Amino acid sequence: MELLLVEDDLRVSELVKRGLEEHGYQVTLAYDGMMGKKLMISNRYDLIITDIVLPLMNGIELCQEIRSVWPEIPILMLTALGTTEDKLEGFDAGANDYLVKPFDFRELHARIKALLNRNQKALQLPIVRVLKYADLEMDLQTNTVYRMGLEIALTPKEFKLLEYMLRNKERILTRTEIAEKVWDTHFDTGTNFIDVYMNYLRKKIDKNFENKLIHTKTGMGFIFRES
Repeated sequence: MELLLVEDDLRVSELVKRGLEEHGYQVTLAYDGMMGKKLMISNRYDLIITDIVLPLMNGIELCQEIRSVWPEIPILMLTALGTTEDKLEGFDAGANDYLVKPFDFRELHARIKALLNRNQKALQLPIVRVLKYADLEMDLQTNTVYRMGLEIALTPKEFKLLEYMLRNKERILTRTEIAEKVWDTHFDTGTNFIDVYMNYLRKKIDKNFENKLIHTKTGMGFIFRES
């Protein structure tokens, strides 16, 4: 597996690179966002790890650039910024997971393995172009969503959350399951980012429509079904 690590802290980057190489990964280093952009355009990596605070181009902008070129590459963000708002910004830019510094290398390695395993499984799934439920339609090739013929603009993470709910419609989804399957991370009960995203999605999917599709099950989680 070939990984790209974009990290301007030389000590951190060398330690992470050495540790990953000991586990059999090939690691390319970039020390600023522009170098990371050039490398990801000219090479096909299995996973990209990037800090947020970077010289020349920050990690949020780099993440958006990666997504425009390689939509399916898993992206793991490493950063000292750990508030819910910071995480939401990273996820909106297209990040798959988020690890706050300082971190234990064993956790980093576990997150990387989980992202790679999930990506491999996704590549093996039968190709489905359109998901439909009630009056909602999601086109997975054009990344567009329509309800009653009206197009609904979603961020990348909102789109991914809605896709998971559509694939698991009429079944209660816990916050832990959503965190693991949509964000590839363990659910932190001290944060409310899943509820924040669910509220974002509700406003776009349900607010202007009589038939509500996203429902909260108190103490259990959420369910996608016709009311």
